[in-house]
Order: sequence, then structure tokens, then C-alpha cells
Amino acid sequence: MHASPSSTRVRLPAAFQRLAWSNLVAQSAEQISLAAAPLVAVFALGADARGTGLLQTAQTLPFLLLSIPLGVWADRRSRRTLMALAESVRVVAMLCVLLLLMTHALSLPLLAALGFVAATGTVAYNVAAPSLVPSLVSREAYAGANGRLELARSVAYSAGPALGGLLVGWIGAEWAYGCAAALSALAVGLLAGLREPPRAATPARHFMLELREGTRFVLHDSLLLPMLATAVFFNLGFFVLQAVYVPYAVHRLGLSASAVGITLGAYGVGMVCGALAAPAVARRLAFGRVLLIGPSCGLLASLVMVGTLVAPSFWLALLSFFLLGAGPILWVVGSTTLRQAITPQRMMGRVSALNSAATYGARPAGALLGAAISARWNMDACLIAAAVAFFVQASIIAMSPAARLAAIPEERVTAC
Repeated sequence: MHASPSSTRVRLPAAFQRLAWSNLVAQSAEQISLAAAPLVAVFALGADARGTGLLQTAQTLPFLLLSIPLGVWADRRSRRTLMALAESVRVVAMLCVLLLLMTHALSLPLLAALGFVAATGTVAYNVAAPSLVPSLVSREAYAGANGRLELARSVAYSAGPALGGLLVGWIGAEWAYGCAAALSALAVGLLAGLREPPRAATPARHFMLELREGTRFVLHDSLLLPMLATAVFFNLGFFVLQAVYVPYAVHRLGLSASAVGITLGAYGVGMVCGALAAPAVARRLAFGRVLLIGPSCGLLASLVMVGTLVAPSFWLALLSFFLLGAGPILWVVGSTTLRQAITPQRMMGRVSALNSAATYGARPAGALLGAAISARWNMDACLIAAAVAFFVQASIIAMSPAARLAAIPEERVTAC
């Protein structure tokens, strides 16, 4: 982020380029299937807001349950193999959904269960890819490499939901899941050709000892802890909103399946714009100031969505998702770069896993909370609850020492 301009021009090696391409197609597969699932649930299976909330919970629960075990694996064994195996599992899950759709045997519980299985590929990528980057590129290229990965993810978030919505709305959900399975298979092939540099052998230790070491490092660090809390509340608010957005958009905003896909795709368009602007923003602002942009945009986006309660509008929903993508992508690049810069290599997988478990673990909690709020009150209350969570996350980072950083700090020194 707040690095010298030359850092953005460092040539990234071929192994990293292969990782970036595999990341692009894997993320695209995920976004197409995630966009298709609630549309299938609402239009084909007749699910209400409670049903889509429970579906979101199932599709995000693996982040809470699997991040830490996969993070320990990533520190012990091949990170490339971990990602390839998990992505292969996603291929199988998507093909199962396709088969059930073609035989008219799909139900909401089956869709949720297979969504849970498919999410293991995403969990593995989120844990292993950031841990693999420091072994593939030099320290001065961290920010550029993370920006490249996030740009690929942004393209996927932009095209995936829109493509998923269009496929479901125009030619059928089978095409959406077939496309997702094919992209995941391509990601596996790209990973198979990636050469992962060997790591120094480390003595075998008990799982809980390794986990305790990583947890202590994060919870006692004055920079990592507030950033973790900010990400938790961001994801909590985002998935309270996501849990009810599709039925809210269909029944309250009067949008079609294609229009819903377009509004969701605005999130990815915002991410692309934010990722492209990131190098220029990083050159002009102190590192800590860059970290403030994402949470602030998240709060603004939630208030815009609350505005649709008064003035139902496709365009306000579109703007809200655009802001949710444009600002927070700067946060993702910055927070990932900071975590890589100050975390010892031997703990990178565990620290990434703890971050994924806490932040992405907030997703099923947010989806479940959204389902509960909509069942107890209504969908309007979910939008307000999401705005409250976004206010909390913006306040946490604004008051933290991370917001006052002038540049990326050095690696922490810890005892072995």
C-alpha cells in the first residue's frame, strides 16, 4: 500500500502468475454458484427470507469450522496441494447440484448441504493463497502481488453474480452450475502446474500448541487485533444484509432475477474500480489512511441501502453494492499486506487461518442473525441491523493505532 512507486513495478514471477490465474477462475466459479443458489432457492424452490438466510449460513459455515484446521495444514504441508484438493471437492459438489437440477430432485436442504461442501475450496484459497505469496515474491512486491490477486477476485465478483443471474434467468440454473464446475476444474489444472518453493523443515508439534501460538500472536498484537475486530463486524453486517437481500429485492424492490444479478454484480464492479485505483491511492495517502477508506465506504453503503426503505430503487441498491466493493477492496489489500509484513513465515498459515475463521466465521453468524431478525420482525429490520454493524466496524478502525500508520511496519520478532 504506502510503498514506494517502484514497488508496484516489480516483475512478478511465473509461479505467482499461475496462482493469480487459478485464483481468478476459482473465485469466478464461487461467485457464479453463490449468485445462482439464492435465485434457485427463491424462484425454483419457493424459499422465503428465512430459507435464504439459512442457505447463506450453510454456505459460509465452512469458514468457521475449517479455516483453523486448514491453516495448520498450510503451515505443515504443501499449500498448493491443499488448494488443489479443496477445489476438486468444489467440482464434485457443483456437478452434484447440476445432476439434481437435471433430475428435478433438488431440495433446499440438499442445496444448502452441497453449498457447504463447495465452500471448502474457497476456505482453502483464503487460507493458503496469502500464505503462499511471501514464498513466491519478494517483500517489496507484497502489495503489488496482493493487489493483483484482489483485482482478479474483483473481476470474479463483478462478472460472477451478473453471469449467474443471467444464466438462471435466461437459460436455466443447470448452465450456471455447469459453468461453475468447469471453471473450478480449470483452477485445479492451473494449480497442478504451480511449482511451490520448498520450505525449511519444522519440528512436528501438537495441533493445539501451534494453534495457541498463532492465537496469542494475533490477540496480543496492537495492529492485528483491531483489524481483526473491524473485519468481523464488517462481515457480520454484510451477511445480515446478504441473508435477506434477494427476497427483499424481488418482493420489495420488484426486481427480476437478472436485475438482482446486476445489482449483486455492482459489488464486483466496485471491487475492480477500487483495485485499479489502489496503487494511486497508496502513493498519495499514508498507509493508515488507506485502511480507513474501506470501513467508511461500508458504512456509507449500508446507509444507502437503508434509504431504499423510504425510496425503493434499483439504482440505490446498485450504488450500495458498488460502494461495498470499491472501498473495502483497499482494506483487503492493505490488511493482507500488513499481516504478511509483520507475521513470521513459520506462522503465516495459522495467522491467515485465524483471520479467516474470525472474519469469515462472522458470515454464517450474520446470515443466521439476518434469518432470525427477518423471522422475528421483518426484512426492514435486517437492513437497519446491518447498518449498526457497519457503524461499529468503522468506529473500531478509526480509533485503532493502525489508522495512524505512516507506512508498512517491519516483521514482528517472536520466540520459536
